Amino acid sequence: MKNSTFKTVVTVFGFIAILFTLMPFVALDYWWIRMFDFPHLQLTFLTALALLIYFVKFDFKNWRDYFFATLLISCFIFQFSKIFPYTAFAKYEILETVDDKVTISLFTSNVLQKNVEYEVLNNTCKQTNADVLLFTETNEAWKTHITKGLSPSYKGQVEVPKDNTYGMLLYSKFELFDTHVKYLVSDSVPSIHTKLKLTEKDTVQIYAIHPTPPMPQENPSSADRDAEMMMIAQMALKSKYPVIVIGDFNDVAWSQTSKLFQNVSRLLDVRKGRGLYNTYDANSYIMRWPLDHIFLSNEFRLDEVRRCQDVHSDHFPLYTKFSFEPELKDQQTRPYPTDEQLKRAQDQIDNFYDNLKNK
Repeated sequence: MKNSTFKTVVTVFGFIAILFTLMPFVALDYWWIRMFDFPHLQLTFLTALALLIYFVKFDFKNWRDYFFATLLISCFIFQFSKIFPYTAFAKYEILETVDDKVTISLFTSNVLQKNVEYEVLNNTCKQTNADVLLFTETNEAWKTHITKGLSPSYKGQVEVPKDNTYGMLLYSKFELFDTHVKYLVSDSVPSIHTKLKLTEKDTVQIYAIHPTPPMPQENPSSADRDAEMMMIAQMALKSKYPVIVIGDFNDVAWSQTSKLFQNVSRLLDVRKGRGLYNTYDANSYIMRWPLDHIFLSNEFRLDEVRRCQDVHSDHFPLYTKFSFEPELKDQQTRPYPTDEQLKRAQDQIDNFYDNLKNK
């Protein structure tokens, strides 16, 4: 390939990376725009590769070369800034355990409804021996096989099996009470709202969610997902109890929606400062990102987090263990949301209801 042709190919490749970088700034919630919230890790690598080739292979001869290189550098900085908080170079958002007298461990897994390797998941689950188990994409078949191998110690149970890939099963060794299954944005997409009795005097509020993704076969826009996340964020902010929000969010941790969710809810992200812990897609080594999340209020500290082995789903399970140390909560407090952030969250909810009326 001639040098001029190769330069053209690299330039086109670079402009595609620039275009993909700019797409999330478009203030529309169509799926084909919101999908560009996801691959920031991949785009960071591709932009860096284009930059490296451009600097090593070609001479800078005119202003167009400098302008193009400047655009690529700007895109790289933007892309890397998105994933930087989830690298080991960033500070922890949830600090490490100091006192492990009171702990709670969580195991969450999107099982992939059509997956029939039930025993693989059951064995992985038994190995973790977590206090709280959340399974999403669960139908009656999954409920039957999971409960068959479930320890009697899981006395708290909330079961909402469904055949539409939005079924949820929640099991707990701790007592659950004031439990509700709610359908916040659709009568076919449940969320679990329950309180957990952590100690004789300590209660924890749990929200388990699995909002629909912005995809042509699911929803043409992200309005449903965004609205459900903002509703949960508002509930978490108002809760008088420590809060845990878990589930498959169908959104990456660095998207504008997830960032607004954190700002409004004031919840902490276990991944920050520790790693991406990409849970999806388990079938791809390249196109992976973190979709399964655990957000906590500042009464908790991290003891352990790990991505579990492949269970033949398109998601990897995630295991976390936390200590409950409310006396240290002021050491890791997020600021109260601003009026502008609260308005943006409410606008997303109102936008959902407006769309619902127009259907």
